[in-house]
Amino acid sequence: MKKILSLLALLGLGSFPAWAQTENSEWFAQLQAMDSGQLSLLVILGLVLLVIVILLVLMVYLMSFMAEVLRRENPELANEPTWWESFKERYVTGKVDEVGGKEEKAKLMDDHSYDGITELDNFMPPWLQWVFVGTILFAVVYFVNYSVLGNGPTGVEEYQEELRVEAIAAELRKANQAASIDENTVVFDESAGAISAGKTLFETNCAACHAADGGGGVGPNLTDEYWLHGGSIKEVFTVVKYGVIEKGMIPWQDQLSPEEMQQVASYILTLKGTSPANPKAPQGEPYSASPADPAAPADTTAILAAL
Repeated sequence: MKKILSLLALLGLGSFPAWAQTENSEWFAQLQAMDSGQLSLLVILGLVLLVIVILLVLMVYLMSFMAEVLRRENPELANEPTWWESFKERYVTGKVDEVGGKEEKAKLMDDHSYDGITELDNFMPPWLQWVFVGTILFAVVYFVNYSVLGNGPTGVEEYQEELRVEAIAAELRKANQAASIDENTVVFDESAGAISAGKTLFETNCAACHAADGGGGVGPNLTDEYWLHGGSIKEVFTVVKYGVIEKGMIPWQDQLSPEEMQQVASYILTLKGTSPANPKAPQGEPYSASPADPAAPADTTAILAAL
């Protein structure tokens, strides 16, 4: 029941522009979280509200009908205004007094002549007066509530809260994007953080076979231009992910996350052109990156020197 009441409140406030963007997704999420019983109760409440509106319309129609019947049965009431005319005159249009002589018109037109265009100095309609008074009352209540009593967030606090929520959403998007990395979407990440993380992972998991400097041992040399299974970022990522079982290279997809495998593959590509202590003889075929698929930046020493 509490969910339904909160949802109805959000639906009622959803027509205001200030609420339209911030509350739209929230009430939709609450609607999806409801079970069939709660949805049925919500539909019943909506039907009840619709019936109430229809009854109000019928009441207004019946009042107008009864007023017309009374006017016809009592000729003395024929010249009296209807309740709607009285209401409109009092709260909407107001009563405009007829201006008789030229002196009265001239008085009403004082200070209202511009380039030969004159207008009567009519009074403000009642509805506009109430709107004006309402804005003043709202401003007083708003100022007292936020500035004097300190209730509710200020504009700066609302902005900071929006930044906090967006930062969480950005982290979630980043996590989802990192989790979706595979051999088709992997890219060379040359950021300092990614290369540093890749170096740590390489030294922990790969140095035993390829040496800490990438010169090779049980595994091939990773610093020259020769590659057994291709030297692009996608090919290196594929080898890291699925391994090469017949060569003793184990798959790392169950031990490293997709983002970590991308970091390791990116770090491996930065080793090209470096000078290991005991380089192993070249194996495989030479690889040169095409312009459409760059394996790594030409100068990797600057990246490694920054670590």
